[in-house]
Amino acid sequence: MAPKKPSCLRSLLLPLSLTLLLPQADTRSFIVDRDHDRFLLDGAPFRYVSGSLHYFRVPRVLWADRLLKMRWSGLNAIQFYVPWNYHEPQPGVYNFNGSRDLIAFLNEAALANLLVILRPGPYICAEWEMGGLPSWLLRKPEIRLRTSDPDFLAAVDSWFKVLLPKIYPWLYHNGGNIISIQVENEYGSYGACDFSYMRHLAGLFRALLGEKILLFTTDGPEGLKCGSLQGLYTTVDFGPADNMTKIFTLLRKYEPHGPLVNSEYYTGWLDYWGQNHSTRSVSAVTKGLENMLKLGASVNMYMFHGGTNFGYWNGADKKGRFLSITTSYDYDAPISEAGDPTPKLFALRDVISKFQEVPLGPLPPPSPKMMVGPLTVHLVGHLLAFLDLLCPSGPIRSILPMTFEAVKQDRGFMLYRTYMTHTIFEPTPFWVPNNGVHDRAYVMVDGVFQGVLERNMRDKLFLMGKVGSKLDILVENMGRLSFGSNSSDFKGLLEPPILGQTILTQWMMFPLKIDNLVKWWFLLQLPKWPYPQAPSGPTFYSKTFPILGSVGDTFLHLPGWTKGQVWINGFNLGRYWTKRGPQQTLYVPRFLLFPRGALNKITLLELENVPLQPQVQFLDKPILNSTSTLHRTHINSLSADTLSASEPMELSGH
Repeated sequence: MAPKKPSCLRSLLLPLSLTLLLPQADTRSFIVDRDHDRFLLDGAPFRYVSGSLHYFRVPRVLWADRLLKMRWSGLNAIQFYVPWNYHEPQPGVYNFNGSRDLIAFLNEAALANLLVILRPGPYICAEWEMGGLPSWLLRKPEIRLRTSDPDFLAAVDSWFKVLLPKIYPWLYHNGGNIISIQVENEYGSYGACDFSYMRHLAGLFRALLGEKILLFTTDGPEGLKCGSLQGLYTTVDFGPADNMTKIFTLLRKYEPHGPLVNSEYYTGWLDYWGQNHSTRSVSAVTKGLENMLKLGASVNMYMFHGGTNFGYWNGADKKGRFLSITTSYDYDAPISEAGDPTPKLFALRDVISKFQEVPLGPLPPPSPKMMVGPLTVHLVGHLLAFLDLLCPSGPIRSILPMTFEAVKQDRGFMLYRTYMTHTIFEPTPFWVPNNGVHDRAYVMVDGVFQGVLERNMRDKLFLMGKVGSKLDILVENMGRLSFGSNSSDFKGLLEPPILGQTILTQWMMFPLKIDNLVKWWFLLQLPKWPYPQAPSGPTFYSKTFPILGSVGDTFLHLPGWTKGQVWINGFNLGRYWTKRGPQQTLYVPRFLLFPRGALNKITLLELENVPLQPQVQFLDKPILNSTSTLHRTHINSLSADTLSASEPMELSGH
């Protein structure tokens, strides 16, 4: 289903038989029938069984495959977010190209005969960097996010005046496939309870989208009081372990009439570095779905296909301490991270088939997988050797260290440099007060790696050095907070470090453009750099290799490596943290690899220590759980509040 304008587009995008069956745009409607507690689609009773996937976690070439498998599973709708920071990287600069082409994704959903439940935010959570809000908002340090703060509203208004007109032709009553749109996201979990803000958003949506589109809110049970708003249809989130009867009864206090809707029925759960891989049993998920469908409820399953936090896009939570979310967003979903059907998918399809027709025919088989290696990678050089290339504009100077936001470095890494003002003969404590490392700092003296300081940890390092010795601190942004309070999560050194009794000043900040360097590496004349036989600290490694057989999807395994970032042919796969776990492999879609006759290149930035044999290998199966390394790093946490790997699934957070 394509938009009404241009009118010829629908017949071009849809099979002729389907086009002839669709009602004309002027007769199309999706409304709430409060008298009979149901939805009406074109006047007929309708219930959606939907699944979430995120186009921004799935490369564009794979969209059609994932959507086809969702439709085959019996779904008649999909639900997805629009991450503001993915499309407006700088104020007034917009990107809707390639894998950011939202309209192309809506078109792919139409070709798969799937209706759309759209969640444009402005805040989305989604375990995504800063919950989808652009970090450039924090260039105004006093801004109050997700409130009626004029600075925040001005940015939101500007963004939605670009986004919402793009999707207007795709509203269902205009001939498109968008049947409903969520306003904000789980606002009741935020704590601000700013109804003026919610009313402003509702008015903005109405002004730009008109009165016909169904607008709704979504909250966990505890958030309904502050998250719901008169005039917006109220829906709720909960998982298979929760009391469905109790939660739907509570929902009726806020939405007495109309269909029951669970907008996020959890098929699995997210993973944090340092915790176990989350799973949810097939029987629990299918039983809960069947019970809701028996009630006539509409349900969206979160997630139906999770995908991957490529690059630096993962978010983080604060549950007693800072918890960064893994690169894999497999989510134990019915369709795996690599796009393969799982037993959970077939079981859910069986349940759905009891309540509505499911497409006939076989499901596309799992994608071909391949194994390569082990491959021995070669030392390229210390990160410090490439500083001129990583920061060609040179450093920013300041008496006190500046945050990422203050120097307009959104994600990734920044190097802080100063010089010792006097000789230190004995090991002397070095730390950053007031939990001022956000999020992870790799410390070097005259290029020699000294150790790591980490957010929410009490650790100190002990340093020595001569007067004039160079002190370098590479700070890694591990993803901004994406759920709950979502307080302004500034990155970098938030406080000046202290060495002994001395507050260190006179800093140089180098915002690093590592992705640019990796992408154009083959054009560069690399500098000569003396390095020890067993280097440690932030160091680049690389390897070129051919693929002798047919190319397939694969999973990069880094046994014995510690922590870092990895690129395949210049594409940023994301973070690895082999030592902490649980994730041990990174998903590599086959389209990233060159076929026979061409050389592929893997580039690694190892931040701490490499194995004695620096090897990598590509496996034909993922390893998403490793229990041998879990929890060991949390002993010195600033908070005693620890998160059990087996704790019950929480009621909201997406």
